Parts: sequence; C-alpha cells; structure tokens
Amino acid sequence: MRRPDRPTAGTNAGRRAISFHPIGVLRSEHTVAGETPIQPAYAKGCRGRAEILPEFTDGLCDLEGFSHVYLVYHFHRAGTAKLRVKPFLQDVERGVFATRAPARPNPIGISVVELVRRKGNVLYLDGLDVLDGTPLLDIKPYTAKFDRIDTTRNGWQDEVDEKEAQERGRREYRSQGAG
Repeated sequence: MRRPDRPTAGTNAGRRAISFHPIGVLRSEHTVAGETPIQPAYAKGCRGRAEILPEFTDGLCDLEGFSHVYLVYHFHRAGTAKLRVKPFLQDVERGVFATRAPARPNPIGISVVELVRRKGNVLYLDGLDVLDGTPLLDIKPYTAKFDRIDTTRNGWQDEVDEKEAQERGRREYRSQGAG
C-alpha cells in the first residue's frame, strides 16, 4: 500500500511548495557572476560579511567559537534550471546534482567559509565566493568532529587538473574574462 504523502515516479505528488525567508544578506566585492571565484577554495582573501537581520541576532550567540561556518543561501541570480550542465573545466555534460552549478531545480547554494569575527549582527568572513546581495537562508558551524570525511570518492572531479583549477578558479583570473 502506497503512502499518500510519498511521491511516485512520473508525478508531482511530492512537489508541494516550500517557503523560506532570508535571515540576512551576504555582502561581498563580487558583482559579476563570471568574475566570482567558483568555490571558497579559490576565494582565499575574498572578504565579505553576513549581515543578519536584527530579529535573528540572538541566534548568533556562541558562533564566534568556531573557525568556519556553512552558509546556506539562495542563488538569486541563477538562470533557468537545467538537469545537465557543463561544469567548470569540463567539456562533458554532467547531471546537475553531480555538480555545484547554480542553475538547479532549487537554486540553493552552500559554502564553507572562515569566520574571522563577529560584531553584533554582522559576521566578517574570508573565502566568500558569492555575489553581493545574496540572500542568506541559514548558518551552521563547521565542526571537523562531525563534518570531516577522511576517505571520499570524488567522481568526475578526480579528472580535473588541480593546478589549472587553482589558477582558473581564482577571482583574478576570472575577472580578466578568461574564465
């Protein structure tokens, strides 16, 4: 017997709308998508801040004890969702769920960034790889005890030349129009 609240193949049974409201906004020096570092790993030195709405300030209590945080945000300038995309440094189309491309069915992004300091309702960050004005949905502390995985499989990303990725993923390269 099928449960009525479970989607079945070929139906929209599980596609009820879900509504989220931002808890703040991310501020960065990045205003052009093509000139933004593609991942926090390539954004070292890209500083910015999370400006948290006043009603959520109390939720920041104790966060400054963590060196890094997850930012969960809305890709507010993503294009039309695609199920197959060509990722950075690849000529082969991949399934969008095997990539970090912003044009997704639910345009939600995540980044792990360094928490430099907190002042009131503002978090000062390093390694920020998002566009200025990005709506922030949530913050979670990065905890090596729970989040670090020592043995992983990296799928098609193992094919990417790391030296080239480091060079071409940086904001300096991308702002030259070559990325």
